[in-house]
Amino acid sequence: MSTEHDAVADAEAAQDWKRWHEQRTETVSAPYGPLSLTGTHWLADHPDGHLPGIPGRWTETPDAVVLTAGRGDGLAVDGEPLAGEARLDADAGPVSAARVTHGGRRLVVLRREGLWAVRDFDPDAAARRAFQGIDATPYDARWAVPGRFTPYDEHRTVTVGNADGKERGLGLGGELSFRLGGVEHTLQVAVEGDGSLWAVFADATSGTSSYRFRFLRPAAPDAKGRTTVDFNRSLLPPCAFADHFICPFPPPGNTLVTEIAAGERNLLDR
Repeated sequence: MSTEHDAVADAEAAQDWKRWHEQRTETVSAPYGPLSLTGTHWLADHPDGHLPGIPGRWTETPDAVVLTAGRGDGLAVDGEPLAGEARLDADAGPVSAARVTHGGRRLVVLRREGLWAVRDFDPDAAARRAFQGIDATPYDARWAVPGRFTPYDEHRTVTVGNADGKERGLGLGGELSFRLGGVEHTLQVAVEGDGSLWAVFADATSGTSSYRFRFLRPAAPDAKGRTTVDFNRSLLPPCAFADHFICPFPPPGNTLVTEIAAGERNLLDR
């Protein structure tokens, strides 16, 4: 009876994974998904206010970005052509809702660690046109195991390298412990606003049969700290889709000696 029940549960989990994979593919290949990012321009690197390939003049103040443009620049703010100045806060919503547009492009204002930047999302980006799909390993129940989250006494920040070559702080809220193949493992994780967890990890496949590091997003733990660690849903980081993201590398201790041959592994070649 138990074996039959397990087989049914595994079949349902495999179907859920298939839907998840299809939805992920749709999300990353959407007009303003990560494949459409063509540039991240830090304003501190452009003191004259002129950004590569982007019209207008973008200057920073301590609490906002000031965009100056003429009608001939073709920029719009909140759907209205801009002729003059606009004061911009960091965009909080989806890329498709960015306040500044240039034709079909969305220019997203970003603030990170006190620095301002503008991200250029273009649906006609070469990476989006070349996209063939995500190489992902089909669902295997052995990669979904019980986990236990133990919060730190206080929030911690560690300095890690980022995909753009700079070092930045990575906030961590606790440790996630689990067993794979009889071996105990732990990952340092961040706690998201909704209580779910986020881990940046590498493993014995990283840089060979999988991308150099990946993300994992377990559901919010219950009152006893219990959650499921499902490596079938390992995610490629945004920088796997476009070089202009600043993804953090795994913090110390988050490189597993086990081969995690599961989840999203790489982009499919043409």
